[in-house]
Amino acid sequence: MFDNLTSGGALPSLNALRAFEAMARTGRATLAAEELHVTHSAVSRQVKALEAHLGVRLFQGPKHRLTLTPAGQTLAPALGHAFDEIATAVRRLKSEGEDLFLAVNASLSVKWLIPRLADFAAKHPQIQLHLEELPSQATSHRGAQAVVRIVPATRLAEPLVTPFIDNHIGPVMAPALAERFATDPLAAPRLAAQSHPQGWAIWAAMAGVELAPAPEQPFAHGHFALDAAVAGLGVAIFNWPMVAEEIAERRLVAPLGFVAAPSAFALIAAPGAESRALAAFRKWLVAQGKLTPPVPASGGR
Repeated sequence: MFDNLTSGGALPSLNALRAFEAMARTGRATLAAEELHVTHSAVSRQVKALEAHLGVRLFQGPKHRLTLTPAGQTLAPALGHAFDEIATAVRRLKSEGEDLFLAVNASLSVKWLIPRLADFAAKHPQIQLHLEELPSQATSHRGAQAVVRIVPATRLAEPLVTPFIDNHIGPVMAPALAERFATDPLAAPRLAAQSHPQGWAIWAAMAGVELAPAPEQPFAHGHFALDAAVAGLGVAIFNWPMVAEEIAERRLVAPLGFVAAPSAFALIAAPGAESRALAAFRKWLVAQGKLTPPVPASGGR
């Protein structure tokens, strides 16, 4: 009865296609496994099965730094678009246009977005907001109408991208620790987020600072490192919008100030996901961004 649907040959397993698309989009099998609620080994097996079915390699390089082959680069966006269309259709049937599904980087969600959501809920009580965690390197998330994250300047002019705060970064630390290391704040214990391991190197390059080699105490997420800085455990690199309140209330200081980064906090809408709820959230987000205090000229004290 359905033979004509596969006259060009049997289609690959849907699970294999989903595993490959998630791994290609998130950049890691572990992150794909978390999104699909399966094991890391299950994702790897499905991708290998897909490669065997297609007769081509989809990933190349060492296991810890896999990249897409030309074949993978061709297949990934087509699958991403197809799964986005499916997710959008299902979401519209279930939500009746008043639910809003967002994915947000964990630290941005905890330290900036969630503390402000009571205002959004009060202004838009008819919209039910659903938040998912966005993996640190991902720029889209299955089933999300939009993602909120820091976006490089090269993408800010894209039609689906709405920047709402310019990005500035700098070292922050507890006042007592800053006094202890007043002559050289960078000699304090260095804190780092595993979700953004190049943070110190990026800041040093933009600030024109040559960092002396030193161990970095790792934390799984940026907000963990920030809480450790507030507790006086060391100095951490962080974004101005996410520490403005801590600095205003003297829980943190920024002895070296902040430097402008070639990026911005932005909302990235999924293709075809526009809705009344998303438009309302976008407008609210831009308004919230305008409330961000000016970046301190120097010292952050």
